[in-house]
Amino acid sequence: MSDSLLFQNKPDQMEMPALVVEGSHTPDALAGASGVYIAAAGSAMLQNGNQNLKAMEHWLWLAVEGGTLVLENEDVSLTLRAGDCCMLPPLSQDVVLDVHQEARVLWMMVGGTLSGAFLQRMGALPHRIMKQGALPSQLNLAKHIVQATVRVAAAEDASSAQLQQLLWAMLASHSGQPVAMDAVLSHEIAKVVDAMRKNQYRDSFSLSDMAALSRMPVETFRKRFVSEVGMPPQSYQLFCKMERAKTLLKEGCTVRQAGIEVGMNDPYHFSKTFKNIVGMSPSAYSKTALK
Repeated sequence: MSDSLLFQNKPDQMEMPALVVEGSHTPDALAGASGVYIAAAGSAMLQNGNQNLKAMEHWLWLAVEGGTLVLENEDVSLTLRAGDCCMLPPLSQDVVLDVHQEARVLWMMVGGTLSGAFLQRMGALPHRIMKQGALPSQLNLAKHIVQATVRVAAAEDASSAQLQQLLWAMLASHSGQPVAMDAVLSHEIAKVVDAMRKNQYRDSFSLSDMAALSRMPVETFRKRFVSEVGMPPQSYQLFCKMERAKTLLKEGCTVRQAGIEVGMNDPYHFSKTFKNIVGMSPSAYSKTALK
């Protein structure tokens, strides 16, 4: 592959890294009018070393499916492991991926007049490259987005509609709505996910509480939840609590208030948990988000 939509050739390179699959997409009138659409998407297997990214006019969502890399530019240095994603504002300059051994990445460019608002609802900050965890369902949806985008040239008739559905499913999954790995959640698991979301993650549901809501034995529920959602129920609950806390901090809540709102009355415990999952303390996140 001699040229890429995302990866930049170095002066001494004639080819891009092996196993780069990508495609661009011109939205139809309906998708364009919606203000948010997939402009391009791809996947790549990156070998050990540095890989420069082009400065793109669109928002970039990039996730690590396997391996480890460090994303760097003059403002940030973020270690991304399997299951992490990051969002880059348009025209982010001098971004380099420092790949350790080997890493598999998925990415999509989101265009449209409302793309910034859309990505911010996904956890992005408007002026800073942001790292966060990606749900297994989001990684699976990203794979489908890549596959659909690559097929655009051969299947133009339904490409925009399919991509729009997949893109909004990404947001629905991030927002705690009942999106499964490959389809909608079963009724039993959806009841639990909806109960947490309606409660706005203020309470901490025990495994027994969740199983009772689903009307399944505890171990049966746990296995079904992992099968459908792609992660243990308690891990999913904690992910959603931290995403809710991020929203509250961006809205101006204090660290203590945000912790209380997600059921963590001890500020130290909340701050430690937030930093472990988000990668920075809630006070640092708040200062960054409110700049």
